[in-house]
Amino acid sequence: MWLVIKSDDPEKMRIKPGSIKSFKLKQKLGKCRKKNRPVPHWYRLRKDTKIRYNTKRRHWRRTKLGL
Repeated sequence: MWLVIKSDDPEKMRIKPGSIKSFKLKQKLGKCRKKNRPVPHWYRLRKDTKIRYNTKRRHWRRTKLGL
């Protein structure tokens, strides 16, 4: 698997193999992975909430992170 690093500067735009990542990039990917989850079911069932789903949910193939 290849990881594409996006940038406006063509010199910074590069393709890396998936296993070669910096620690900072791994942290970012981990945080994005944790955020990408549904709203807990018990929270949906509360009376006073209007939140039914996570509006910032991201599909791995359709929407890319653009790191």
